[in-house]
Amino acid sequence: MENKVILVVDDDKDIRNMIKIYLQNENFKVMLAEDGMKALQIIENHAIDLVILDIMMPEMDGMETCIKIRESQKMPILFLSAKGEDMDKIMGLSAGGDDYITKPFNPLELIARVKANIRRVEVFDKSPKSEMTGEIIEIDDLQLNIETHQVFLKDEEVHLTKTEFDILTLLAQNRGNVFSIEKIYNRVWKDEFFVTDNTVTVHIRKLREKLKDDYKNPKYIKTIWGVGYKIEK
Repeated sequence: MENKVILVVDDDKDIRNMIKIYLQNENFKVMLAEDGMKALQIIENHAIDLVILDIMMPEMDGMETCIKIRESQKMPILFLSAKGEDMDKIMGLSAGGDDYITKPFNPLELIARVKANIRRVEVFDKSPKSEMTGEIIEIDDLQLNIETHQVFLKDEEVHLTKTEFDILTLLAQNRGNVFSIEKIYNRVWKDEFFVTDNTVTVHIRKLREKLKDDYKNPKYIKTIWGVGYKIEK
C-alpha cells in the first residue's frame, strides 16, 4: 500500500498530527485539512485514495462534506466521531461513508480499517472483468447487475454504497448459505473482524431500509438468530 494518499480531515490539530504519524509509519502519504471546505479543495486538486473524516466540525460538518465528496468521487471514506450510537453510524453510512470508528479510538484499529478499505478497492479493481460481465442476479422483484454495480427494485433503481452492494452481492451469489457477521466482515472488508464492531449490523439495517425489507418479516435478507444472515434460494 506504499504511495497511497490518505486525507485526514479533523478540526483538532493534535488528532490530525497523531493520525498522520501512525499513517506515515505504515508508508502512507498523508495530507491534512482542518475543515470540510479545505478538504474539498484538496480532493479537487489531488488524487486521494482514502479520506478519514471527522463528523463534528465547524461550518461544514463531516456529513455535508461526505455528501459533497460523493457528488464526484468514489474513494473510501472512513468517519471519525465521538458519537457511537447506531443511528449516528447509519447517518454516516447514509451520507456515503464506507466505515465508521468512534473516538477515542485505538490507532492500530484505525490503521487496520484504513488498510482493509483500500484493500477492498484494490481487489475489486483487479477482479477479471470477464468474471463479472453480464452477470445479473434476480430475487423476486430485486435485480442485481454485477457488471454495472446497479440494483433495481420493481424496475426502480436503488442507490447503494459500495459496501452495501458488496454485502448484498455476497449474500445473493451464495443464496441459501448463512454468513455470520464475522464472515461477512472478512469477505467484504478483506480483514480480520473486531469483536466489538457492529459495522456489519448497521450496514445490514441500512440495506434493508433501502430495499424496503421489513426486518420483522424480511423478504430478501433473512436473519438466522445466533448465526448470521442469508438470502433464501
